[in-house]
Amino acid sequence: MKLYFLAFLLLCNAKQGWMEDATESEDGPEPIIPLIPLMPSKPRSDLEGTVDPPITEALTVAPNGLAADPSTPVSTPDQREASSEEDLDVLCDGEMTSQQIKQAIGNGIMKLGLLFLKNLKPSPEQPNIIISPLSLSIALSQLALGATNETEELLLHHLHAEAMPCYHAALSTLLRNFRKRSLPIASRIYLKSGFKVKQEFMEETQKLYDSEPATLTDLNEVNEWVKKATNGQISEFLSSLPANIVMMLINAMHYKGEWLTRFDPRFTSTERFHIDENQIVNVDMMLGPKYPLSVFTHNELDAQVARFPFKGDRSLLVVMQTSGHVNVSAIAAKLNISDLYIQLPRERSMQVKLPKFNLKFNQDLQEAMRSMGLGMLFSHPNLDRISENPLFVSNVQHMSSIEINEEGAEAAAATSVVISRSNPSFIVNQPFFFALMDDLSQTPFFLGVISNPNPGASTVITSPDNSDKLGFTHDKTLQIPPK
Repeated sequence: MKLYFLAFLLLCNAKQGWMEDATESEDGPEPIIPLIPLMPSKPRSDLEGTVDPPITEALTVAPNGLAADPSTPVSTPDQREASSEEDLDVLCDGEMTSQQIKQAIGNGIMKLGLLFLKNLKPSPEQPNIIISPLSLSIALSQLALGATNETEELLLHHLHAEAMPCYHAALSTLLRNFRKRSLPIASRIYLKSGFKVKQEFMEETQKLYDSEPATLTDLNEVNEWVKKATNGQISEFLSSLPANIVMMLINAMHYKGEWLTRFDPRFTSTERFHIDENQIVNVDMMLGPKYPLSVFTHNELDAQVARFPFKGDRSLLVVMQTSGHVNVSAIAAKLNISDLYIQLPRERSMQVKLPKFNLKFNQDLQEAMRSMGLGMLFSHPNLDRISENPLFVSNVQHMSSIEINEEGAEAAAATSVVISRSNPSFIVNQPFFFALMDDLSQTPFFLGVISNPNPGASTVITSPDNSDKLGFTHDKTLQIPPK
């Protein structure tokens, strides 16, 4: 399984009249450059079978947005990591244990992600929604560092961080732990000379979130950096830059996971996936004849919940509601992730079918964020800790891709097995909710709703006069070409 994700882009614009002390050109004030977090800017070899390409930067930018003095020593991420190995137990003045802090952070990230899922709408072009709540939390947390008064309160409320005075330090510690355990996360700030950023903000965001400052020369440079940072998975992230940009926030994650028990590709075959009561689509369905799976019925959600483990204490949780569609509101209201982990039973060997897919998601999040109550960010936020100049958020872009296939962590030889009909089974052949989790901290890296694992294929409309009690038919079908 591979997951590639370019997470979050936040563009801050300047309000009119802010550049009183900036250099002006014939066309007016020179636009300022953004802030971009992506894949680590140094080669990494901690992912099995992958090495991230090195990133070369033409210019280092000091906190004031001007070129830095090359003689000034700059600490590396490794040095900062080594010098700030705070134990979670000593954070929050001892009011919370290490495990309580981890679960509080993870729970807040889950709630934020579910709120985004509730407010993001699928479309015929993008029937599936895939996001990284961890990446979204990092971006909003960085913005909260620069916010004051009601804007800071609003952001911390949506991050579920109001009751945790050690929130930024705790999240920073958790991110360092993820990086050590083969989850590259990186941040970057692009700035253009002339824009005065407060040094304290730059120091804090660099210390807590490893956001390295740099200048932006043009759009192509950003897209090329994104392409390298995602190992070529995302080649054209941005098509243009809004006028009067002053800051851009981007962060990215790259996760490559391996099943603890792999699926044998020889068993993969074409099967039907029921999009709803009236539509089906053919998908490549992976088969594990005797797959060790932890699965149970969640009564409140009226759903089956299964855990597919990966190496490194990560899991893919699948929630398949018996109604045949995904009710995100019900999941958000009734899914307690800590209780779910407690309820997961011991693994049993059973027949398992899981669709194989390779999907992309790309959307401007402004409308969803307004619906969530974050509209202030786009009109009149208080971002006084970033700059004395009045700023507002002009655009939020989210892009991701996910691939699930047969690759597993353990190359256990598959054996032909005769399967009895009475054996228990777990077959994912209808829309489902998924969460890719870090088991130790119960933090969701990715969340999504998969309604059609093969959106490029022809769909089949079933004839209602020939349907069984589940709404699925055996014949009288009509082929519909892909849109």
